[in-house]
Amino acid sequence: MKNNKFYITTPIYYVNGDPHIGHAYTTIAADIIARFNRMLGKDTFLLTGSDEHGEKIMQAAAIDNMDPQAFVDKNSAKFEITWDNLNISNDNFIRTTSKNHKLAVQKSLQKLFDKGLIYKGEHNGLYCIGCEQYKTEKDLVDGLCSDHQKKPIEVKEDCYMFKLSVFRNIIKNKIETDELQIKPEDKKNEVLSFLNEGLKDISFSRKIKWGVELPWDTTQTAYVWPDAFLNYITGLDWNGEDKAPPMWPAEVQLMSKDIIRVHATIWIAILLGLELPLPKKLFVHGFFLVNGQKMSKSVGNVITPDDLLKNYGTDGTRYLLASATPFGHDGDISMDKFDLKYNADLANGIGNLVARSISLTKKMKDAGIKLSTNSFATNNSNQDTWGDQIFQHEIHSAWEDYKKNLDDLQLDLSIRVVQEQISFLDNYITTVKPWELIRDNNPKTGEVIYNILERIRHIALMMLPFIPETADKILSAISLDPEQEKQKGWETFTKWGGLLTDAEIKESAILFPRK
Repeated sequence: MKNNKFYITTPIYYVNGDPHIGHAYTTIAADIIARFNRMLGKDTFLLTGSDEHGEKIMQAAAIDNMDPQAFVDKNSAKFEITWDNLNISNDNFIRTTSKNHKLAVQKSLQKLFDKGLIYKGEHNGLYCIGCEQYKTEKDLVDGLCSDHQKKPIEVKEDCYMFKLSVFRNIIKNKIETDELQIKPEDKKNEVLSFLNEGLKDISFSRKIKWGVELPWDTTQTAYVWPDAFLNYITGLDWNGEDKAPPMWPAEVQLMSKDIIRVHATIWIAILLGLELPLPKKLFVHGFFLVNGQKMSKSVGNVITPDDLLKNYGTDGTRYLLASATPFGHDGDISMDKFDLKYNADLANGIGNLVARSISLTKKMKDAGIKLSTNSFATNNSNQDTWGDQIFQHEIHSAWEDYKKNLDDLQLDLSIRVVQEQISFLDNYITTVKPWELIRDNNPKTGEVIYNILERIRHIALMMLPFIPETADKILSAISLDPEQEKQKGWETFTKWGGLLTDAEIKESAILFPRK
């Protein structure tokens, strides 16, 4: 039976500060994938949210002289506003301070405790408050956390431990057999190498107040792992009962490379302990550097989502981040590089093509010529004077490549397919010279202009997951209702001939002003 559901998650983001470009990158990527699957007609659910408990929140709230709940309310709202500004189509924004989430976490912990998978113990280790993780000497660089450049503190405390070690072999087998896929392949190998070193039992509780109280011992609260990870199911309104919600398991869980190990081990072990299905794929993306350097306030090279939104607008920001690097790899960015790509791909690319095409259509209409689509060549040649057969064949092949790339989460390769269509159409216009056909009142003029506008319809639909507002504007300019186009279904709107010959072509504002 064909799977007609698609559930995708981002990590929930720790709200001790403002949203940063890494948060935006993951969330935009997830939104693109979700929008694409909606185009396929799948019942699609996109989850994002905020991770709001822990010692780091307590400390940050104290510095701001705020109650922790008021602090996370303020910061969580910043994330929701940013997602609205980036036109993220999430179906839920889960908060770990919500009552339903906390109750489900407590029920889950109680189940694991009753199974003997959680036990009273003592944990000794080097603890990085910034990461909210225990570190080994091997994790440190010159004695410091490589991410936060701070020396971890030595912690020795009574706590409740989770028997992570007992799940090592089963997790390893599921990853090796791709029952649990980890992509890209190098991240799968990294996790398997980590598993080969063995897994140790881990702390599952802390003696701090700001967290989810353990149901059997209210003097302790849940450590970050069960609290944060279970959001992926509680975000589907799961209440902690045995049966998983209908949308679970996730088809894809997106994350950055610094959290793949804990997702591939602790998260999977929790699901196994609760006897719940595993997600189908963990997809890992890289980090952004700015001109080869890590972003740092002290260096002064931090680029924020707000910086991008102010400079490039919503769709410009979405496109530039999605196309900045092959998805799954590190990328090197800068505002100068973004300016160049914005002008090349958006202002001089799709923006100029649409303006050029609408201008030609207006000249054609002023000359009293109508759109027509009545004479695709019937001979066996793959080429004819006007490129009619090439148009049909090329767009079919382009859609196949586009879909394959997005199915494989290769966002950059899908964008390349779209850019190839834009170049193809630019070259067609340059070669055929429709302005001369209009001047000469050539009988093929209406068909040539139809070819151009119909190709633009396909380009707009391909762009829809990436730059949805612009795609809607383009479709509206060629007299199509964007919502009706989407509802036609993949097999229909990807075919040649969706534009009506009596379409009223409208002039539109400049889509992407040059920088």
